[in-house]
Amino acid sequence: MIGESRPVPYARAMLQRRCHLQLPLLIALPALGLLPALPVSAGEMPPNILLILADDLGNGDLGTCGAADLQTPNLDQLFARGMRWDRFYANCPVCSPTRAALLTGRYPDRVGVPGVIRTHPEDSWGWLSPEARLLPSLLKPAGYHTALVGKWHLGLQSPNTPNDRGFDHFHGFLGDMMDDYQTHRRFGDNLMRRDTCAIDPAGHATDLFTAWAVEYLNTRRAQASPFLLYLAYNAPHTPIQPPADWLERVHRREPELPANRAKLVALIEHLDAGIGEVLEALERNGLQERTLVIFTSDNGGQLSVGARNGPLRGGKQDMYEGGIRVPMVAVWPGHIAPGSRTESVALTMDLLPTCLEAAGEAVPEGLDGLSLLPVLTGAQPALPEREFVWMRREGNLRYQGRDYYALRRGQWKLVQNSPFEPYQLFNLADDPEERTDVSAARKNIHQDLIRRLMRHVQRAGEVPWQPPAP
Repeated sequence: MIGESRPVPYARAMLQRRCHLQLPLLIALPALGLLPALPVSAGEMPPNILLILADDLGNGDLGTCGAADLQTPNLDQLFARGMRWDRFYANCPVCSPTRAALLTGRYPDRVGVPGVIRTHPEDSWGWLSPEARLLPSLLKPAGYHTALVGKWHLGLQSPNTPNDRGFDHFHGFLGDMMDDYQTHRRFGDNLMRRDTCAIDPAGHATDLFTAWAVEYLNTRRAQASPFLLYLAYNAPHTPIQPPADWLERVHRREPELPANRAKLVALIEHLDAGIGEVLEALERNGLQERTLVIFTSDNGGQLSVGARNGPLRGGKQDMYEGGIRVPMVAVWPGHIAPGSRTESVALTMDLLPTCLEAAGEAVPEGLDGLSLLPVLTGAQPALPEREFVWMRREGNLRYQGRDYYALRRGQWKLVQNSPFEPYQLFNLADDPEERTDVSAARKNIHQDLIRRLMRHVQRAGEVPWQPPAP
């Protein structure tokens, strides 16, 4: 049952395995790099947690990911300070489902969010299940103060607002996207809130979210209790509206860039500068050494606005790798080795159990996600092999309110980018760019993966995805 818990005393298990070591040696070996550091030792305060989520940031659109035409020094430095996950995936190629997976540790269609939650009911394809327990509530027993700054996108009204679902503090935007980064409206509605109060601040959304995150960190300097800050930027999501001075800077440095690419580069560089301010505030307030920082994106970059997803095929909305594989790094001084990398495959839903285990809290039974902490701390070289499913439900004439899917098992990936096309099959070991469909040649594998996918569809079908009738 979801409400039941199993103890996940990872730190305790590590201590038991090392009980033959003398205490001074137990303390010294991690510092020497000879053993992984313990997540949380007895009497030690759980780490602060800073989760930073970009919006539509492609796998190739950071300097550290190989982009030659943009400069992201702050994120590049963050990646150098921790463990980079080369095969990290968003749970969905669009926004709301991935955010639901991040905060619940479950497949999004198993918590009522198979598609994008929008303003108008006729074009909204999810409703966050009241049965789902979210990360801020699960951290409460460990004494965490919890805050969300930025984009929520999991409901516009009670009971599905940030404060209703466990956050002590909310300062941001309830909706799916802003029609303008300066006016912050969606279809003319003001969805900016400080907790439950409507606000109407002036300024670029990225600057506002940065300032509010810094403001929150400043309040945590003298606090004894740990915090969770979930900082969810809406950049570089459309509309692509960088500040004019940032765009001019890119034009001077890269005069040959196409207009749409130049605007996107400027918006990403502006985002990077904001993240740099937040990380500086973390250090200035003496919080850096005891904070677990995780950075990732909710889906791949949108190709139509100039995004690049490295060598991967496709982009936002696609089940190809370019739509779902995203940048990810985790930094925790003294626990995660700087400059480390892993090829283990992981999804957004794995971040909730990771945070809980780092905090020393029990992980609820029945989650779909798996803690990444053993790999992050070097306690084990890789995660066990798992089967993964991606899905999306969408309206309009292209999708007509139906679902499309992908499933990965080992090197094999089943892919569908429309509910009206047959499943393709790719061998990612031989064909990482997904160019050759081998479904006809490997019919047995093709059919086996389809059968496995059907089992997931059956389980997800148990969960309502629309609000109850009034």
